[in-house]
Amino acid sequence: MDTKELLKKVRKIEIKTRRLSDHVFGGEYHSTFKGRGMTFSEVRQYQFGDDVRNIDWNVTARYNEPFVKVFEEERELTMMLMADISGSEFFGTDAQFKNEIITEIAATLAFSALQNNDKIGLILFSDEIELFIPPKKGKSHVLRIIRELLEFEPQSKKTDVAQALRYMTNVIKKKAILFVLSDFIADDYRDTLKIVANKHDVTGIRVYDKREAEMPNIGMVQMRDEETGERMLVNTGSKKVRQEYHKYYRGRVDYFQESFTKSGAGALSCRVDESYVKKLLGYFKRRA
Repeated sequence: MDTKELLKKVRKIEIKTRRLSDHVFGGEYHSTFKGRGMTFSEVRQYQFGDDVRNIDWNVTARYNEPFVKVFEEERELTMMLMADISGSEFFGTDAQFKNEIITEIAATLAFSALQNNDKIGLILFSDEIELFIPPKKGKSHVLRIIRELLEFEPQSKKTDVAQALRYMTNVIKKKAILFVLSDFIADDYRDTLKIVANKHDVTGIRVYDKREAEMPNIGMVQMRDEETGERMLVNTGSKKVRQEYHKYYRGRVDYFQESFTKSGAGALSCRVDESYVKKLLGYFKRRA
């Protein structure tokens, strides 16, 4: 992708996702993810309806009229986006690939965090850590994250969610809001997830294509595993083959849902051809 095309794509995603974060998600994000507590801001004259427990008696005595303490939410939150860029993300049977939806969701979340003056960081992973961008504030930083999501070419096409989660705990010491974006066609990450969710506020966002759930009956087909590169002839006309595939796929979906739920983390699934906006809004409202 040349520089001109890349900048055009970044701008297109910025316009779309920033509009969403400004008008839809900003307030929901703020309500869902609270700061670390309330910190003293100033004192002002008492007004009808103020909580009498907030009266500052020293200032009240000095001026011989009631004054109250004003508190503000102490935010300074850190959001980490952990995006799967393995081979299976470059799949799609409709208008967009899974990795394109992951990029849009990540950008929307990043602009929502930016609107609330929070830090944003990024981890791109396959079965290794492909890229780590430490959390920072600012629009230019968010645009860099979008650029990397769009153009970064991974060294590996395989997936290891557990390793990425372990890396996260090693580099981010303070509590963070973590969004893990993947198709989660993987397993063996449940134990690691429990450890991470015990320290951080974790949400798994499963992005998938409807054609992945069921194998169509179209006879003998040569298929290629996007993560291993292996090619094989598959008899999709066999009912047993289709059932075994469905069983395998359903097992991965159930593993994702159970792993995140039992770890105390949030989980939602977004299909490529459906509106991720409704899914995210519904999730934020349930969390708030």
